[in-house]
Amino acid sequence: MAKTSNQKAKILYLMRLFQEETDEEHPLSRRALEERLADIGIHAERKSLYNDIETLKTFGMDIEYRKEQPEGYYLAGREFELAELKLLVDAVQSSRFITQKKSDSLIKKIEKLTDRHEARQLQRQVVVADRIKAMNESIYYNVDKLHAAITGNRQIVFRYFEWTVSKEIRLKKGGENYRVSPWALTWDNENYYLIGYDMDAGILKHFRVDRMLHIGILDIEREGREEFSRFDLARYTRQTFGMFGGNEQMVRLRFHNKYVGVVIDRFGKNVPLRPDGDDHFIARVNVAVSEQFYGWLTGLGRDAQILSPEAVVKEYRDLLKDLGEMYEK
Repeated sequence: MAKTSNQKAKILYLMRLFQEETDEEHPLSRRALEERLADIGIHAERKSLYNDIETLKTFGMDIEYRKEQPEGYYLAGREFELAELKLLVDAVQSSRFITQKKSDSLIKKIEKLTDRHEARQLQRQVVVADRIKAMNESIYYNVDKLHAAITGNRQIVFRYFEWTVSKEIRLKKGGENYRVSPWALTWDNENYYLIGYDMDAGILKHFRVDRMLHIGILDIEREGREEFSRFDLARYTRQTFGMFGGNEQMVRLRFHNKYVGVVIDRFGKNVPLRPDGDDHFIARVNVAVSEQFYGWLTGLGRDAQILSPEAVVKEYRDLLKDLGEMYEK
């Protein structure tokens, strides 16, 4: 860029210097600012530099002067605090549904929201045991398309797949398109799910977003508004284990007191609880009864027990018996 063009853009380059190079521990003196500008072919006189700094402050930049060593000017206030950026980086890094490639790309963009000195503190790895990142790179764009369809009140079409034992994709419905009215996106068990009205089945269903392919937005208004108006999304995710469906039933469960936090985390603070002796309590919960629910309960061991209804007790007992016989063989 020619020197004259650089001179016209001097205040913009000065703004970038403050954003990318300075913080309270790394200020730049007037002389240092002049030298940095000179490196890109911009001559800055003392008076004009002071005027530019005042202009940037008037514009809204929180530029302060540090008198003690190291002395100089620095950008004191930013859109995001360092702790907030660390939280964003940790969330991206540990998120299962974002691929490693996309995680790296997003983190580099987050680093640009602070100066290069603080950005080094964002270059960290969140240790998550046995974390498997998503393999479907398109999920990032799928979420954006689904939000657009929901906001625009439009139906969508897509193909839906499952994995085979040979680790290959197999399209469901013989490869035919699903036509769905999308109503909400939810996050459960580290996966994104679409809640939508299936036009062919005539009911609300959920679909894993990372298993949706070739999403297209139709110029047709959504259907199923009345069904979704009766749908309690928060309640649905509480009672559905791993987003596996099942018959919804009111179940009475008995737990040791040490599991009260586990029960509240799973079913919410409004779950009805009552003491049962000194060491146990009973909870009444609505759940979608499925093998995933039984698996969650089994994971709590001998200190968790189904009390009623009897049909659910029998089904669980039969499942445990079948599992025991399978391992005996």
